Amino acid sequence: MKVADWLQRQWYEPSPPLGLVPLSALFRRAVALRRLAYGKGWKKSVRLPVPVIVVGNLTVGGTGKTPLTLWLVEFLTQSGFKPGVVSRGYGGSRLKQPVAVFADSDPNEVGDEPVLIARRTGCPVYVFPRRVEAGRALLAGTTCDIIIADDGLQHYALARDIEIAVVDGERRFGNGECLPAGPLREPVGRLAGVDLVVCRGQALENEFPLTLSLGEAVNLTDDTLKKRLVEFIGIQPLYAMAGIGHPGRFFGELRQAGLRFEERAFPDHHQFTPEDLNFGDNATVLMTEKDAVKCRGFACGRCWTIPLRGVMPPAFGEKLLQLLKVRFDG
Repeated sequence: MKVADWLQRQWYEPSPPLGLVPLSALFRRAVALRRLAYGKGWKKSVRLPVPVIVVGNLTVGGTGKTPLTLWLVEFLTQSGFKPGVVSRGYGGSRLKQPVAVFADSDPNEVGDEPVLIARRTGCPVYVFPRRVEAGRALLAGTTCDIIIADDGLQHYALARDIEIAVVDGERRFGNGECLPAGPLREPVGRLAGVDLVVCRGQALENEFPLTLSLGEAVNLTDDTLKKRLVEFIGIQPLYAMAGIGHPGRFFGELRQAGLRFEERAFPDHHQFTPEDLNFGDNATVLMTEKDAVKCRGFACGRCWTIPLRGVMPPAFGEKLLQLLKVRFDG
C-alpha cells in the first residue's frame, strides 16, 4: 500500500497517527496566521468589479464541489446573470498566464474539472493558480457579471462576497485533525464564518442538502449514443473505473442501480493512458465524467461516462439570491 493511501485511511479512523499530531498543530498555527494576515490587511486581498462566489471545502479530496458549481452556473443563468468560473486548474501543467478553457481543451494542460465544467455548462472558464489574474482575464475576455471561484475557499488573495462550503455527509471531517494527521485544510470552526454550508448526503441543521443522481450513460466516441443504466445489467465483462477523491462512492451508486462489475480505483486527478483502459477486447467500461474528459482521445466504443447531476432545494437558491441582493443592491 502506498504511503498516501495509508495516510488517507488513517484520516478516517477514530484516532489520528500520534507521530503526526505535532505537525498538525504547526499546520493549524500557520493557517491561523495566514488568515489573520489577510484579515488585518498585512497580505492583500483583491476585490474584482463583479460579485465573487467562492465554492470550497475544508477537507482534502472530493466532496461535491464540482456538481454544486455546475448547479450554480445553471441557476444563476436562469436567474438572469452571466456567470463565469475561475479555477486553479488542478492536475494541469504549470501555467505561466491565465488560460481560457473550452470543451475540447487538453485536461493535462488546464485540469480535468475545468474541462468538465466548460463541457457541461458552456460558460466561460479560466484557470490560473492566482485566481485574481484568472478573474481579470475572464472579465476582459467575456461579458460575465458574476464569478464562481471553484475550490477557492482557502485562496484569500481573491476577495469574496459569498462563501459556500461543501461537506461530505458520509465522512464529515474524519478524525478532526488538520493536515498531515487529518484531512482538514482548515479547522472545523472555519464553517462558522461561511455564508452557506452545503452537505452531500445527510445534512445537519443549518446545512442545505446536495442531492446527486446518476444520469444516462454517454458513449465516449459518440455523444449521441446514450443508455439507461439498467441496460448495462447483465453485461459481462463490465468494469467501472474512477480516479476521483472517493471512488467507492461512485462504485456504490452503480451497485445501487443494480449493476455488477469489477472496479478499478485510481488516484484523484490521475493522468490516464491507453493502457489504463486495457480491460480486454470485449469489456464494457463505465467511468465518471471527470475521468472521461481525459480518456476521450483514446477511448473505444465500449467506454461510457456516467453524468452526475446535482440538485439543490429551492430554499438554497432563494437564500443565495437574497444574499446577492442585500450585498449589492444596497
